[in-house]
Amino acid sequence: MEPLETELDRARDLDVDDLAGAIESIGFECTRCGGCCTGYAPDEPGGAPAGEGTGEGIGEEVGERNGNTDGDADREPHTATVFPDEVRAVADAAEDALDEEYDWRDAARPMPYGLVADEDGEPAGETFEWALATDDCDDCTFYEETDGMGACSVHDSRPLICRTYPFSVALGGTSQPMGEAVDGEGMVRAHECEGLGREISRADAEELAAALKERAVRELEEAIAVRDGYDPSAAERADGDVVVFDSEGPKNADGSPIDVD
Repeated sequence: MEPLETELDRARDLDVDDLAGAIESIGFECTRCGGCCTGYAPDEPGGAPAGEGTGEGIGEEVGERNGNTDGDADREPHTATVFPDEVRAVADAAEDALDEEYDWRDAARPMPYGLVADEDGEPAGETFEWALATDDCDDCTFYEETDGMGACSVHDSRPLICRTYPFSVALGGTSQPMGEAVDGEGMVRAHECEGLGREISRADAEELAAALKERAVRELEEAIAVRDGYDPSAAERADGDVVVFDSEGPKNADGSPIDVD
């Protein structure tokens, strides 16, 4: 059995009660600080090394287009992995909440990791995930702030990565948001967040644990589907210079599918 399949079996066998107990032990309460929804400086706790938030070779160009006129990629954009069906759900929720039309590119962008800059400074290459769209300040486009308190305009339809932050599970093939873990208990890892260490109710811990297990399973199912559906010739049929491989097959940067031979 392939390693990803082994990890998927382990994810499916995760005990929600055990995960909830670990979350209770670590403790968590969202303070609505907005730290997990906004861009950040590379040296901030939980920040990626300089350049990693934009993709190798395109930090300066993307930073300038997003309003970072220093041109040195000194601020990394918010980067949250989102599944294809979640992109559509977020776009639909945004249309309902904001009363304006949203398409795929309004909700998500190609994950920058692995992309490089072409001669015009535009992203090019292949990537294997989608990230939530960002605004001109490198924050999640759905992030809102009022009187210093953060909020999400699509909160009820937010992706699993957002529902489970700041936690992950210690399984190969699953993502670890915002850098390395700063705490852990059993299979649960906790990542940089000012809400860690606060009391959490058992009911809230169980709800978070169930979402955490679901996310682990989904991430591994996605990884397996991407691996099995990878078609290196897709770039020849793409509408642009970026190809995103997800569980539904290769797509252009705007989310439209690329025909597979």
